[in-house]
Amino acid sequence: MKKILLSLMMGLPLSNYASTMWYDEMPEPAKKKEQVAVQSTIKDLRPVESERLFKSDAIERQIASLRDKLTAVDPKLFWMFQNCLPNTLDTTVHYSKTADGDDDTFVYTGDIHAMWLRDSAAQVWPYLRYMKEDDAMRHLIRGVVRRQLACILIDPYANAFNMGPTGGEWASDETDMKKELHERKYEIDSLCYPIRLAYAYWQLTGDDSIFDERWLKAIRLIVDTFREQQNWNGTKTAYHFRRVTEAMHDTRSNNGYGHPGKACGLIASAFRPSDDCTIFPYLVPSNFFAVSVLRKAATILREVNKENVMAGECEQMATQVDQALQKYAVVEHPQYGKIYAFEVDGFGSTLLMDDSNAPSLLCLPYLTDVRMDDPIYQNTRKFVWSEDNPYFFRGKAGEGIGGPHCGLDKPWPMSLVMKALTTEDRAEQEWCLREILKTDGDTGFMHESFNKDDAKDFTRAWFAWANTLLGELILKMYAD
Repeated sequence: MKKILLSLMMGLPLSNYASTMWYDEMPEPAKKKEQVAVQSTIKDLRPVESERLFKSDAIERQIASLRDKLTAVDPKLFWMFQNCLPNTLDTTVHYSKTADGDDDTFVYTGDIHAMWLRDSAAQVWPYLRYMKEDDAMRHLIRGVVRRQLACILIDPYANAFNMGPTGGEWASDETDMKKELHERKYEIDSLCYPIRLAYAYWQLTGDDSIFDERWLKAIRLIVDTFREQQNWNGTKTAYHFRRVTEAMHDTRSNNGYGHPGKACGLIASAFRPSDDCTIFPYLVPSNFFAVSVLRKAATILREVNKENVMAGECEQMATQVDQALQKYAVVEHPQYGKIYAFEVDGFGSTLLMDDSNAPSLLCLPYLTDVRMDDPIYQNTRKFVWSEDNPYFFRGKAGEGIGGPHCGLDKPWPMSLVMKALTTEDRAEQEWCLREILKTDGDTGFMHESFNKDDAKDFTRAWFAWANTLLGELILKMYAD
């Protein structure tokens, strides 16, 4: 890593140093001495072992194996890796067995003690690679899949769930709330992430026991929900949502039914992955995600369940959405040429921007079937990482894509991770990692967002998905 200030390595202000020597320019003996000094000042921020919710020997071996290698690059790099990779396991997973002996895993998103379908799937994603050497990890992830399918059966329109029928702070929302629901914001990606996780689990383990009657009922509900929202034309459907709030992005217009959308083959999404309401109903990144997981679901249905009819439904819908994306989501930008819009309404209106949460336009090759070398994606990528994107912010502390959820001038570190995960340019990946290391606010953890001019002004000190995602990036870069 080039040109990382010593002050950033140690998470201390520059005033702690007599000079601003660049780390890479230090002679090797001095560099090793500085590494020892830095390590002595860095405290292990993980919970003590007795208080960790789940222990994985495979993860501990992985951390130990990279200690010297990452420290040799930058002690702060290893410090954040050690803090972040196991954060989901240390602090958010609650594994148990059901009465009939099935695996069951409830996953907090972090500082909010509820389970988001999106977050929980993404939080355990980097751990999939360890299942073969750690059977307890396999059961943990299997339990996440089983819990997610059970949640979908409770309500396919909900995005976040309580551990039980306890009710919660959003019980007064004007929608069809149930006590099992933490929040009922309908988002396409909430139904996509569980399919992605289940498919990957099956591919890596060969365990098809998760595709039982619960799975068949859940995938039936998902397809029916997508079909209803695919044909949405602005009149009343099964879903509506309103909340008493001062935040416009936290509720929906038109008595809870949102902006009208013309039926065009795309699937409507009332909310974005950020949990902010959409402006135009057809959220393009989430529709690309739906195409990908519908095809994965079709493969499972054919090969495991022998349900050829339902598999055909999934394939037909995937093709229809894919064709509609090429027709309605591609727009001509005066500077960047053909790019993907963020949202459309089927009437011809388009919203050109990107939001940091995934799925986003930036992360399409990471989550969907869009290729990294797709010319339209490459044009889109240039657009979203520029000040032509109204939610791209650059300042003294760093830069990145933000969104309405945290407000102006608040880029998300997640966007830097996704920028690194969607390029094969090693220099670009290392630049992203340097930016991430200097935007932690000296905490050793990732955050939801940071002020572009002051990284210590951040939101969400405990955001497990972002933490684990950084671990995934470092593992990938080291493997490459």
